[in-house]
Amino acid sequence: MSDDELLEELARLPTLAHPTAAPDGDRVAMYYDETGRNQLHVLDVETGERTTWSDGEVPRNARWWVRWGADGRRVFFHLDEDGNEQNDIHAIDAEGNAEPVFEMDGQNALQDVGADGETLLVVSAAGGQMNLYVHDLPSGETTKITDYDRATASGLLSPEGDRVAYSTNESDDFQNRDVYLVDVDGSNPRNLEIGEEGAEAHPVDWGPDGDRLLVSDTTEDQTRCGVYDVERDAVTWFGDDDYQEQPVQFLPDGDRFLASRTRDAADIAMVCDIDSGETRTLDLPEGVASFPANGSAVLDDDRVLVVHTTPTRRPELLAYDLATDEYETLVEAEYGDVDPDSFADAEFFTFTSNGVADAPAEAVELEPSTELEIEALLYDSGERPSPLVVNPHGGPPVHEKREFDLFTQFLVTRGYSVLQVNYRGSAGLGREFREELYGDWGGAEQADVVAAAEHVLDIRDWIDDDTVAVFGGSYGGYSAYWQMVQYPSLYDAGIAWIGVTDLVDMYENTMPHFRTELMEKYLGTPEENPDLYEERSPVTHVENVDAPLLLLHGVNDRRVPVSQARIFRDALDDAGYEEREASTASLDDGGAVADGDYEYVELGEEGHGSSDIQQKIRAFEILDDFIERRLGKTVATADD
Repeated sequence: MSDDELLEELARLPTLAHPTAAPDGDRVAMYYDETGRNQLHVLDVETGERTTWSDGEVPRNARWWVRWGADGRRVFFHLDEDGNEQNDIHAIDAEGNAEPVFEMDGQNALQDVGADGETLLVVSAAGGQMNLYVHDLPSGETTKITDYDRATASGLLSPEGDRVAYSTNESDDFQNRDVYLVDVDGSNPRNLEIGEEGAEAHPVDWGPDGDRLLVSDTTEDQTRCGVYDVERDAVTWFGDDDYQEQPVQFLPDGDRFLASRTRDAADIAMVCDIDSGETRTLDLPEGVASFPANGSAVLDDDRVLVVHTTPTRRPELLAYDLATDEYETLVEAEYGDVDPDSFADAEFFTFTSNGVADAPAEAVELEPSTELEIEALLYDSGERPSPLVVNPHGGPPVHEKREFDLFTQFLVTRGYSVLQVNYRGSAGLGREFREELYGDWGGAEQADVVAAAEHVLDIRDWIDDDTVAVFGGSYGGYSAYWQMVQYPSLYDAGIAWIGVTDLVDMYENTMPHFRTELMEKYLGTPEENPDLYEERSPVTHVENVDAPLLLLHGVNDRRVPVSQARIFRDALDDAGYEEREASTASLDDGGAVADGDYEYVELGEEGHGSSDIQQKIRAFEILDDFIERRLGKTVATADD
């Protein structure tokens, strides 16, 4: 198989997304793209037969989840325009009849479907900020039931449909988040005061009798699971405070709930008995075992859906029997002509970092910060010597785990080893670890990334320290830009995909809930902290770029607007750097880049990344072409 054929074969491997059990547990709805385009599939659990309900009605990008109607006859899905995430809610049935059922300006996200079959709970930015709306399907009437300045999230309709649980923040502590109950008409909102002020609490599921709520909370640093008794106004906490434990869903008997524990970059699926407090882990191989997060995992009293993956095994859908600890595979991973043995396993390791790297900091001088144990994953391509791609994750509250990652394995097949780092600010390692990033974007967390690279360069002599690139998307794209201006001596090339470059422009042009729950939460406002916004914007230090740089951005991105890439491109031009069109960049006879210090690509019909096969192929081709031509090649600086 040629390199080009392998690239396309990898991108075309069928991927399932957002599986959710029907109300009777007899079927599973999910997105699947085995035909080359994302479609809605419904699996009969008993027979294993899979039917396709859609024929192009659902979005090409499978970012947003699906939910069953109460009678199991329809599935609700989110539809936007070319990946811009300004979703409306649509419904489709087994005959392929699709129609819009909730349309409002801005981003809309389906939170819950009422047991009466007539009520939808939607969070919408139609009024500016994300707030909750109750929509009556028969009449088409919509009622706004919350009106907060901070974003509302985690909306849940009670089994009787008379109350709604949700989370928001009215506290003076900007990092706080509380759980509320409100009548379904929006009256009588009540803060349940779960956890301490400054911690984050969320409702997760209603008990089957409507008298209890499954909740999460970060008061004790690690996320913990709790069951809140609505009548007694009391909560019982469960689990092991040494690791993050995230509740997922009550089982039908109401006496047990599903949860996951994060430990050493792996997720362990669990079931907890409420009366005894006993927690039992599911018997699955190490990796990432997860229950459906938006929808239902329940097939019957003792059988549940689990998605399982490892660094070398693509996600598979399992039906797990809690009574026998046996499971069957409902959807097996497909590999086409790709040899799974070509995938690299993840080497998990930890190291300590004080937030200052050995590499010289060219943009912002840093003082030592809190010394922390930092997790990292290294994927060895087997190439000797091996070039290294440093791949900081997005979020920033995201956690790199021992799961299959297509971009990582694509780079491995090309001979590049890949380093991923759970820098301070990452999720899954406790509230205090995450809050280390507040007020310090572009600071100690970026030094953690460099310290991880320096660590593997020091202990792995098979890595070529003259061939190191950085590649990241979203907040990882911000990291890629920042790494290139803060630590230019380390990198021989950089790829910044849908990344942030100008913090003020980002604040002014991102969606309202990203403005408050990301920008203000981490950095305050530009008016409060103008110096910080300027200092930690990569564009402020554009003249430090000293290696080939690829700027890649979707034109329909509403999270990180395309203006971010355009601002940095214009600043490169103003600083004297030369753009080279990606399709025509070439090497001269001496092996150096003939001309062009950076390359710029805008992706049409695409927003904040995409799972669509054709768009993945395009991204792979652009990334592969750039790295092959540019990695390790030097360019002129702005001063030359």
